[in-house]
Order: sequence, then C-alpha cells, then structure tokens
Amino acid sequence: MLGLVPSSSSSHLLCRSLAAARTLSVAAAGSSSSSSSVKMARSALDEVTDTGAFDRTPSTFRSFVSRDASARFPAVAGRYHLYVSYACPWASRCLAYLKLKGLDHAISFSSVKPIFERTRESDDHLGWVFPATADEVPGAGPDPFNGAKSVRDLYEIASTNYTGKPTVPLKTVVNNESSEIIRMLNAEFNDIAENPGLDLNPAHLQASIDEVNGLVYDAINNGVYKCGFAKKQGPYDEAVTTLYEALDKCEEILGKQRYMCGNQLTEADVRLFVTLIRFDEVYAVHFKCNKKLLREYPNLFNYTKDIYQIPGINSTHGEHGAHQEALLREPPLHQPLRDHPPRPQRRLQCPT
Repeated sequence: MLGLVPSSSSSHLLCRSLAAARTLSVAAAGSSSSSSSVKMARSALDEVTDTGAFDRTPSTFRSFVSRDASARFPAVAGRYHLYVSYACPWASRCLAYLKLKGLDHAISFSSVKPIFERTRESDDHLGWVFPATADEVPGAGPDPFNGAKSVRDLYEIASTNYTGKPTVPLKTVVNNESSEIIRMLNAEFNDIAENPGLDLNPAHLQASIDEVNGLVYDAINNGVYKCGFAKKQGPYDEAVTTLYEALDKCEEILGKQRYMCGNQLTEADVRLFVTLIRFDEVYAVHFKCNKKLLREYPNLFNYTKDIYQIPGINSTHGEHGAHQEALLREPPLHQPLRDHPPRPQRRLQCPT
C-alpha cells in the first residue's frame, strides 16, 4: 500500500493531493454497520466472484505527475509523501524505485503496521493502521501530516464519496495504480533525482518489458492472490497451474540471461522480485502456493538473491523483516484457520 501526497510548503503540511498504489484491506466476512461511512470500506473479499475465483478490480485514480512545471501535478521536491506497508508487494515496488532513483530526499515516506487491525471502534472493518508511536513497530510510524489512524481514514479525508477499497489517497487523489507510479518515478522526477541516469524502462527494451510484465502480473504477482483468495477448488487449481507454468517459464528465461529482459535490470525485474522475495515465507504458507518453493528453482532463487544485493532494493524488505515476521504470526483473514507447514530458511546475503 502506498501513496504520494502533494503537500503545501507549510510545516503543517496540509496535503492537497495524492498518488497511490494498490494495497489490500480486508473487512471481516459478514460484518455490517449502520454507519454510512462504512460503505467505503470495500475489501478484497468483495473481489471473489460467484464461481469462487479472485478477480482484482482496476485502480480508480489515474492522473499523472509530470516533469512539466505547468502540469496540474508537477514533479516538485517536497510536494509528495509516500505511504507504504513493507508487507505489501505493490507498495514495495514503488519504494524500490524511490530508493533506486535517489528520490527519498525529495519524497518523504512512512509505513503502516504490517498486519490488519480494526480501523474503527464503531464497526468490524479490518485494514492497514498506523502505529500510535514511532517506537511501537520498527520502521513504521504515525501519520505525520493528517493524524490519520488508518488508510481508511486517508481515503475518507480524500473523498467522503469514495466507495472503493482503501489503497491510499488524500485530499485530491492523483493515481492509485502502482505500475503507473513507478513509471512516474522512473522518468518524471529525473530533474530532482540523485540517480537520473538509471532508466528502468528504456525505449529499446519497452516491448520486451511489456511482454514480461504481461506474463508476470497476471500469473505471478496477481496469481498468488488468485491462489490464496480462491473459495472453490476449481479456481484454486486453475490459479496454481497458471502460477507454476509462469514460474517454470521464468526459470527457463533466467537459465539463458541474468535478468528477465537481458543483461540489464529493468522494471520487469523489480515487479517480479517483490513477489519472489515473499514467496517461500508468505505465499507458500498463507496463500497455499506450496506445490514448489522458490528455493527449488535454481535460476529464480539465485536471481532473487542477486537483485537483493542491489543497494536500495534490500532496504525495501530486509531492513524491516520484522514486518514479514509479524504477518506470518497472524492467521490468514481470507482463509479458515488451519495448520501451516514449517517456514523454510533462506540465505539471501549470498550472491550465488
């Protein structure tokens, strides 16, 4: 979960607009409330179809931050704030770009707690919440600008008429599609980036990047969610088959080259990495993606370790592994309580 929030120049920072990436906020099944504000608390459980399959809805806010100074949302240092959850792969891809491009001096960010909690005392909605103090959870802290207690609060500040699921906005929402946000961070903020020469979406590899993204998004990034949220055996079997066929394909590609689109790190690698880094610890356990572990794919496992060594990448996950640990201690909200297999140990500090 993530959001870019344009702020005023005042130290009080009344946020005026926001670009947000997708996150997951889950309401307790069967919950209800008489509060009219609860109608906006849509959850991933609402994205399970009558056939029992998980069908992710498109992002709602699709405006654009531009390097053009005359644009409605110009790429200006100090104007945006990034809200993230270290437990969320969609937010992690954006945080990775922030670090890789050297934009963390120009765009501030803060993290919510790693597990879902009650977002309000008056109803049963569960979602991302901010810790009450800066030392409650490593790497997470209170909302620094609006005093929001949860991501849900941010959405209600942004628009009292918003009825989608919380993914992070404010006042005026710019964008809540992470795939578009990372392209903004890659190209539109170069005038203020410390690493403007890094291009993760070069023109000569655009077709290859888009092709890999098409495979990885539906079958792997979103595929693990299709496995975990499937309510019936048929959709689960279909999702698992598609997931592992895609992993097999990636394993084959990486047997011939260092990265997914050749010998250069690109957007396609960042998008794949954020799922792979969570695979054995989270998805194999909570999302029932345990037909085969990442460590059983030699090329994919070494590829994940290779990318993990890149400065900026490991800080989006490794520095706050406690967030993943906390997530693993929680029973899945979308599945019945059940026994889980032991979690495998990994050694990502080894480059090979």
